Formats: sequence, structure tokens, C-alpha cells
Amino acid sequence: MGEVLLLNKTSHAKRRQLVVGNWKMNGNQHSNAELLAQIVAGWQGEHSADVVVCPPNPYLIPTYDIIAGSPVLLGAQNVSQYDVGAFTGEVSAQMLAELHCKFVIIGHNERRRLQGETDEQVAQKFMAVQRANLIPILCIGESLAQRENGWHLEVIRRQLEAVFAHVGRDVFANAVVAYEPVWAVGTGKTATPEQAQEVHRFIRSQLGGLAEEVRILYGGSVKAGNAEQLFAIPDIDGALLGGASLDAEEFLKICKAAD
Repeated sequence: MGEVLLLNKTSHAKRRQLVVGNWKMNGNQHSNAELLAQIVAGWQGEHSADVVVCPPNPYLIPTYDIIAGSPVLLGAQNVSQYDVGAFTGEVSAQMLAELHCKFVIIGHNERRRLQGETDEQVAQKFMAVQRANLIPILCIGESLAQRENGWHLEVIRRQLEAVFAHVGRDVFANAVVAYEPVWAVGTGKTATPEQAQEVHRFIRSQLGGLAEEVRILYGGSVKAGNAEQLFAIPDIDGALLGGASLDAEEFLKICKAAD
């Protein structure tokens, strides 16, 4: 495994690191303002990493008002696969673009598990996001049962192929992939460096000519205490964070580990 890590060091250095904070259904106007003020104060000036915050939809505008003019970027947690129409409660990618979003998370494991989103729906959302000139963060990953049965790479391949079938591979030049081992999300468990590198390298192998250009994030109980070790892995280009993004001090430590 050590040889794999060493061989890929050069290509790893070419990709700009990215840390994305997914707030999920947390926060209110007061707590969000406090959190963002601390993040903005701690992330000024020039950096070699990009930082994105993804608040719940009702807080997109207040969030942008606070981060505008700072290096912190805005993202959304979900989007409709449709551009317009009678879809009560849905939000289109073009609407998100008008609210200054740059990134949109799609296919998060909670959406797949709790809302029953299929690979096909995720692929359609991917296309909708790119039609609005936004950057999709495509989440993929396996369950504990799939991991234990040795099916994890096949699950990853299937989830990627669902998108490739619609748009090919070239459009991933303007996309991000986030590997989320479902068994490590919110559980306190983290994939070992060897497990994470295996999957990230496999994902990269599926991307064709863009293999060394696409940013691939790791999402699964990333904390300040393990961020530096994870970011040192050649095929990991940053993190998709959940709970850690709700603590300004913890979040900034992780961002600085990526910087």
C-alpha cells in the first residue's frame, strides 16, 4: 500500500483541495450567523484549498449575505432533477444559481436511504445541476453489508455508471465526486487509509482521461484529529463534512489541514 501512496504523490499535488460543510437540517438564523462569522473570520486571505458551506435552503440567502466578499463559497444540499413545473416543495438548479450557489450536493446517502433516490434520479440531478452551470458534488458509497460481502467496488462502479450512461465522462471536468462509506457516516468509524485509498483509486480509474483532474472527497466521520492523515492520502482531495461543519473551530482546523 505504501508504494501506491508514493506513486501518486505528484498527481495529488496538482488538484486543489476542497472542504464542504453539509449542515443538513440544523441551525437557525442566530446560530448560523454566529457560526458563519467565526468561519469567515478564520478563513481570510489567499488559500490553496476551497471551502464551501451548504446550509438548509431557507438559509441560503442569509448565508450568502454573510460570506459575500470572503473566500467561503455557497452550496446547496439537494436539487430537483426538473428545471420547472408542478413539483411542490422542490427547488430547481436555476433557482439555486440565482441564489449565488456554486456547488450542489447530489446523491447523498441520506437522500438515497431515506427518500429512496435511485441511481437514475441522481444521474438526472447531475445533469440538471450542470445545465445551470453549477458544480455537482456526486456522493457515492456502500453500506456495511455491501462492504462486508466484498461488493463495495461493484456498488461504486454501478453508481458511477448510472451517471456515465447519461452524460459520459468528459463532463466530470466540472464535477466533484465524494466517497461516503455509509457505514462510516455519523458512526464515529472511519475507513482506514488503505480502505479509503483503495476506493478513491478505483473511482479515479473509472474516470478515463480525466482521472488525475477530478477532485474526489472523502466523507465519513472526518475530524480535526484525523483530517491531516486522510488528506495526505494521494487520491483524497478534501472532505465532505457533516457534524464537524457545525463547530467553527473544528471546521476551520479541518480546512487548514487541507490548505
